[in-house]
Amino acid sequence: MRRRTVTAGNLEEILQITTPDRAPDQQAAPPASAPPPPRHREGGGLRTEFEFELPRGYVDEAGTVHRHGSMRLATARDELRPQIDLRVKENPAYLSVVLLSQVITRLGNITDVHAGIVERMYATDVAFLQDFYRRVNSEGHTRAAVTCPHCEGGFEVDLSGGRLGES
Repeated sequence: MRRRTVTAGNLEEILQITTPDRAPDQQAAPPASAPPPPRHREGGGLRTEFEFELPRGYVDEAGTVHRHGSMRLATARDELRPQIDLRVKENPAYLSVVLLSQVITRLGNITDVHAGIVERMYATDVAFLQDFYRRVNSEGHTRAAVTCPHCEGGFEVDLSGGRLGES
């Protein structure tokens, strides 16, 4: 097996070399910066994109707060790609920033979510997104069982939020 040193400059080249060849009549996959559109199979099949609402919201350079967004299911490539990222090699804590930037498909009206945006999010929002990522990719849903502190009754809530009073 031949070892290769990876730098930020040749990351895309390495990923292209390691992808299986496509037949000439097949179209190339969209670039990593253009995530696939949300897909839902007819008849209640696999759900691949999940809506969320951030607890605080991302504030862009213009001062606009973006709270609503969507995240797609992660692929094996999404989980492997950060492992060869130099920023992650230098600081393993950066893994979640890179990973989240790959699977968040929309944040408010921002469709090009990159690591710089995730870096500028409040810590509570990043923690929320990390938990949301784990839930949708491990459990396949965004619901959580909770207990009322007053009546001790158990019920389920949807963590993706939505209507007033939900989280």
